[in-house]
Amino acid sequence: MNPHSVEKRSELVVFDILRDSKCEECGTELRKGDFLFLEDERALCLSCADLDHLVYLPSGDAALTRRARKHSVLAAVVVRFSRLRGRYERQGLLVEESARAEAERECVADAEERRTKREQDKLRRAEQDRASTVLMTEAILNLFPRCPSGEAREIATHTTVRGSGRVGRTSDGRALEAEAVTAAVVAAIRHKYTDYDQLLMEGYSRSDARQIIREAVDRVVQRWRRSDRRSA
Repeated sequence: MNPHSVEKRSELVVFDILRDSKCEECGTELRKGDFLFLEDERALCLSCADLDHLVYLPSGDAALTRRARKHSVLAAVVVRFSRLRGRYERQGLLVEESARAEAERECVADAEERRTKREQDKLRRAEQDRASTVLMTEAILNLFPRCPSGEAREIATHTTVRGSGRVGRTSDGRALEAEAVTAAVVAAIRHKYTDYDQLLMEGYSRSDARQIIREAVDRVVQRWRRSDRRSA
């Protein structure tokens, strides 16, 4: 057989099974929590799949996982089906014992260096977040000069939370586009100054609930938009 004609797979996948099964080659009973490999749609135990010499490395330590994968000639990703999310999720890796040992030695050797870098990164992100909150607060008060300053800071803090996916973390939000800033303020008004949350709890759809509280939101928006200056 020409080896170049064989289709290459990007990675081997092993399943952490949720129900009992059986190896279709040797007949070994596989229980919930055992590992199973699929080959041409046939369920195989790790021994029959020639993977039983590998050791399991659970997810959780990114540096250890990355290094073990680098050192292991043969490796397989372990996945388990999540009924809650309706998809397979990565649980860890099967790697060669020597690769895990080498990865552990490397992680011990530079543990202090990595800890220091994590602390530095944490401080840098915190400073970036504080700066984003200050800029967002200023943008809110520029568009809504009658918004209480404490309220503006609260909205800015909420909407710029890292990893939240909220308006303040979008590209428009970070660029302080007026539409994005207004959306953040309207969302805050909707939850704090109207019956919106209660309507959702009562079974109203989001669109119906928003229609019901639209006038209440508009009143607060208009009040906060007014300048402190009075016309003569």
